[in-house]
Amino acid sequence: MRIVVKFAGALLEDTAAVRSLAKQVAALGERKHEILVVHGGGRIFTNTLKRIGIESKFVGGLRVTDKETRDAAVMVFAGLLNKQLSAAITAEGQPAIGICAADAACFSASPLVHNDVEGRLGYVGYLTSLNVRFLESLWKSNLLPVAACLGLGADNELYNINADHMAAACAEFIEADHLIYLTDVAGVLDGEKVLSAISCEEVDTLIHSRVVSGGMILKLEAAKRALQGGVREVHIVGGNSAATALSANRFVQNPSKSGISNLPGTRVLREPISAGQFASAAF
Repeated sequence: MRIVVKFAGALLEDTAAVRSLAKQVAALGERKHEILVVHGGGRIFTNTLKRIGIESKFVGGLRVTDKETRDAAVMVFAGLLNKQLSAAITAEGQPAIGICAADAACFSASPLVHNDVEGRLGYVGYLTSLNVRFLESLWKSNLLPVAACLGLGADNELYNINADHMAAACAEFIEADHLIYLTDVAGVLDGEKVLSAISCEEVDTLIHSRVVSGGMILKLEAAKRALQGGVREVHIVGGNSAATALSANRFVQNPSKSGISNLPGTRVLREPISAGQFASAAF
């Protein structure tokens, strides 16, 4: 199976969490699943900018990125965080390789259009294509790619991409079976309750009714796009529950109903599920 796993930046701040999650991802790779890891790191990036005297500005949850900010993004995302996560997965027995948009032009981007103006946010982009053959060559060599959230533009410049959106676009381009968002929250919350399963058509309702807010809106919008693009299932789950969410027994062609019903976090599905199915999916 092809599986995209997105690491939230907040998880990368916890060494123990990184080690635990890297072990789970490595175990999947060793089972010959074709894994692509995409990672964020926004909070670490913001703190880095603060240390070097660059002010962070956001519009609609997206970081305004001038050239100086973009250069720092490359340093943090494609440098420190990318190599630390690659090293952690490799240390668990599955060779991993950190990749960035500039490597074999593996991730292409265009400037983001904001308020009908292309490039209004500076070097902020969206993923337009992916070099699938390059990724396949890595998988065939038993290498697990770990991707920074950057894209290469037609102008040969690197663009910062929202990691949730990038993970969804990658899942669509590689025709992934599963997209898993590892986050610092338990899943999609309605108050204090974790919603165990929601459908694409419920995503807009949750957003418009303000049940969800902030970063979860971006995740759900990205999840909806991935599902409409052919991804079979999206799973949003807290990092502390990853042992179950990333269990190798889950990723088989015909998983048992019991294996699915006990999953933590929130499964986002293309179609609404019946009341009976919902009851069996509760935990």
